[in-house]
Amino acid sequence: MKRTLLIIDDSKAIRTQVTQIFADSSLFTEILQAADGIEGFKLLVNNNVDLILCDIEMPGIDGLKFLAMLQSREDLKKKPVIMLTSHKDINTKVRGLESGASDYITKPFEPSEMVARLRVHMQIKILQDELRRSNQLLLELAQTDPLTRLCNRRHLYEKLEVEINRCIRGGNPIALIMADIDHFKRINDQYGHQAGDEALLRVSDLLLEELRTYDLAARYGGEEFCLVLPETDLNAAIEVAERIRHKAELMKFAAPMNEETLTISFGVATFEDKEGTIDELIRLADDALYLAKNSGRNQVQSMNN
Repeated sequence: MKRTLLIIDDSKAIRTQVTQIFADSSLFTEILQAADGIEGFKLLVNNNVDLILCDIEMPGIDGLKFLAMLQSREDLKKKPVIMLTSHKDINTKVRGLESGASDYITKPFEPSEMVARLRVHMQIKILQDELRRSNQLLLELAQTDPLTRLCNRRHLYEKLEVEINRCIRGGNPIALIMADIDHFKRINDQYGHQAGDEALLRVSDLLLEELRTYDLAARYGGEEFCLVLPETDLNAAIEVAERIRHKAELMKFAAPMNEETLTISFGVATFEDKEGTIDELIRLADDALYLAKNSGRNQVQSMNN
């Protein structure tokens, strides 16, 4: 596994010494060098750095200013920084730790101590990275439908509330599309649940292909889906639904569904120039979907506020 150390020190001799110390160690596979805080920050932004060894006293951007720059960036503020300081007074060390440093090493340093300290911080970082990955996985599992990998119903409500409030504050419309695969029970009964799952996955992929990056697709339940389209009026939302409906009809399936034509019914609702709640918007879209299904299916019906 690639592990990178970034050394920031205005002394070339110190940078060379540190590089030589870790050249014989298996702790890092790459060592980057910078002579000041600005150069160090640029290297940090453009490289995947694991640990940073930074001198406190440097011309221009010193160690404390460098730490402040890191704290201003959400993607960098958790990077472990070990400060190098020639000061023996406790106040300088405390300032560094309070500014976001993980540890400090006092010059002149003992090579064995430096290796031991950085090894410990590397182990801590590995554990923290694993914890963050586990937490992210748990979050995705809590927010995602396990079959389609679309948002689940709970996450839909959370995102929809945020988007409704944002659009209302900005005076922009928001559209909700509810889609239901026609005669889905017959597909399961005639071809089996595996074929039904394949149909759900194909529709999910189609929805993602047709939406913008900031739109949201969710599995509402069973064969029913919800699409959230911020800053979209009724006519534009109807166009999206019609485009998806048409492409769904053109889908081709492998045997035994090779002769099957899949159709979808859509209900579209919007809030335009009006404040409203999630339940109101969903009710409007659901009423429009009910109308589409009771008017022959495979069509788009709409309701506006």
